[in-house]
Amino acid sequence: MDLNQFFIAGINYKKTDASARGQFAINQDQYNSLIQKAGGFGITEFFVLSTCNRTEIYGLANRAKDLVHLLCSETTGQEETFNRLSYIKNGSAAVEHLFSVAAGLDSQILGDYEIVGQIKQASRIAKQGGFIGTFLERLLNCVLQSSKAIKSQTQLSGGTVSVSFAAIQFLKEQVADIKNKKILLLGAGKIGSNTCKNLVDYLETRNVTVINRTDDKAQELASELQLNTASYEDLDEQVKQADIIIVATNAAEPVITKASLFNAGKKILIDLSIPNNIEPSAKELTNITLVNVDDLSIINDKTLQKRLAEVPKAKEIITEHMQEFTAWHRLRKNVPVLKAVKEKLNNIHKCPFFQSVYPSVTQLSYVHEESVQKIINNMAVKMRHQHQPGCNYIEAINDFITAHVN
Repeated sequence: MDLNQFFIAGINYKKTDASARGQFAINQDQYNSLIQKAGGFGITEFFVLSTCNRTEIYGLANRAKDLVHLLCSETTGQEETFNRLSYIKNGSAAVEHLFSVAAGLDSQILGDYEIVGQIKQASRIAKQGGFIGTFLERLLNCVLQSSKAIKSQTQLSGGTVSVSFAAIQFLKEQVADIKNKKILLLGAGKIGSNTCKNLVDYLETRNVTVINRTDDKAQELASELQLNTASYEDLDEQVKQADIIIVATNAAEPVITKASLFNAGKKILIDLSIPNNIEPSAKELTNITLVNVDDLSIINDKTLQKRLAEVPKAKEIITEHMQEFTAWHRLRKNVPVLKAVKEKLNNIHKCPFFQSVYPSVTQLSYVHEESVQKIINNMAVKMRHQHQPGCNYIEAINDFITAHVN
């Protein structure tokens, strides 16, 4: 497989706002539909990474356009819009991009390590659908090993900085008496759970009510952190009562609308969802303060400055793991040649002409298999450094004769 057949097409926070990214966010049902359709687009390996900061499709294809067609067949946004806002990379550039994303170098908040779990989840879904083959399996393994090494050998993810933590920083700056404020948290998924834990750990408040579409999940989180819960059916009433509302859901449409906040009093609303799950126009209302993930990512922190100093170290680690992957891929390209040579060497001693010239070869069959494998291993090493299959083949035959005749 030619490395240039590996593409990444995507949009992220660098060129789009939360509203635009929301048009191309992919939920679980849409992802499952993409897996069902992929074969019809001639795609054999792919996965989709959809987070609050980006939607990217990675895969093997004859052209990037095939991956874009597939992705946009399930998004609310149009393909024409995606093409205008997107970036496309292939070959080594696409490989390097994935390494950078997994390291947190391409995150809206530098070093955000939550992206690793999101990559694992995205690839897991694709693998279950049969779309993670030999190439992506090896690439993802190298990428995750690189990310793990960066995490352990640098301070790129040091300190506590993430979108969920940025929400805590924002509240700390905006609210003086947080313990006396009633907080409503909607969504008990990973981001919602992290935000809840940060509320308890950093703001030292348990005046929090958790609501989730699935009551059991909300109750489990609330029980762990000793918080309150309410039924999803009571959302409107809870919205009216709350002073602070944090939304971390994954709905296709806003779950809190401008209309539901009319005459609701002074409130701070934080939308951690993509697409927006709080109607953006709600910020037009008097006494309503509304921020989203883009607003939160602007918050500066000394931790980020420390992380910037770690970027060169992280890039060195990425280079090492990329070289390892490139060497593997180069060797994979040689596999058909190596198999053909091995088959020829295994059969050469049966050739009548060869037997007439080297009659002793047929008497040494007990060392034949071991010597052939050794010759193939040597040939693989030579081809890894310099791809000259014809010359290497001739050398392999010479090595074979030398091993059996001397």
